[in-house]
Amino acid sequence: MNIRCVIIDDEPLAQRVVERYAEKIPFLEIVQKCNNAFEAIDVLYKQEADLLFLDINMPRLSGIDFLKTLKKPPLVIITTAYAEFAIEGYELDVVDYLMKPFAFDRFYKAIQKAEELIRGKEQRQFKSAGDDDQGDTFIFVKSSKKTYKVNLHDILYIEALGDYVKIFTTEKMIVSYQSLKNIETLLPARSFPRIHKSFIIALSRIDLIEGNHVKIKDRQIPIGTNFKGEFEKLIRLA
Repeated sequence: MNIRCVIIDDEPLAQRVVERYAEKIPFLEIVQKCNNAFEAIDVLYKQEADLLFLDINMPRLSGIDFLKTLKKPPLVIITTAYAEFAIEGYELDVVDYLMKPFAFDRFYKAIQKAEELIRGKEQRQFKSAGDDDQGDTFIFVKSSKKTYKVNLHDILYIEALGDYVKIFTTEKMIVSYQSLKNIETLLPARSFPRIHKSFIIALSRIDLIEGNHVKIKDRQIPIGTNFKGEFEKLIRLA
C-alpha cells in the first residue's frame, strides 16, 4: 500500500526537491502540492493523506499555526530553514524535522520513521475491537545497548521526554529513544489510551479520576483538552 503524501511549501524549488526525493521511494505517492496552508486545508477536506511535508514560514498562515487547526492531522514531516521552531514542532508530535537544504539520506531516514508509524497503525486497525486481550502480552523496548521485555500488565504509564520516552512499570523506569507516537502503535489502544500529548496510561492502573487529572500511584497525570472527549468515551465503555 502506498503512502499518500501532500507537499505544503510556498517555494517551488523546495517542492521539487521533495518531489524528486519521493520519486526514488516506490511506496511514496505525491497526491498534491500546495503553495500555502489554505490550499492544504481545502485539499485535506477533499481527499485523504497519510503524510504531510510541511514548511513553516509561509504567508498568511504559518505551518505551525496550520497544524494547530487540524483536529486529526496526518503524520507530519516539517521541512524548513528555521531551527528555532523545532521544539514547538515536536510538541505537536511531528515525525521529524528536516532542516533545508537536506540530503536524500536524511530525507529517507524521516520516511522510515513515518512508514513504521503508518504500518503499525494499519496493523492496529486490522484487529477487531475484541482482539486486544488476545494479542501479545508484552513488548520489547530498546534502552541504550539493552533490550527489555516489558509485560503489558506491569506498565503504569508512559511519559514523553523530547525524543525519548520514560516507561514507568511496577518495578522500574525504562528510558527509550523513540517517540510517544511510535510506542503508541505497539500498545492495544483500548487498554493504553493516550490522554495527553505527553502521556499514555494503563487504563487498569488508574486509582482516581478527578477533574482534568488521573491518579496512578503517587503521580497526578493531566488529561489534555484534545484527548478528553475520547478518554471519557473510553471509560464509559470500560
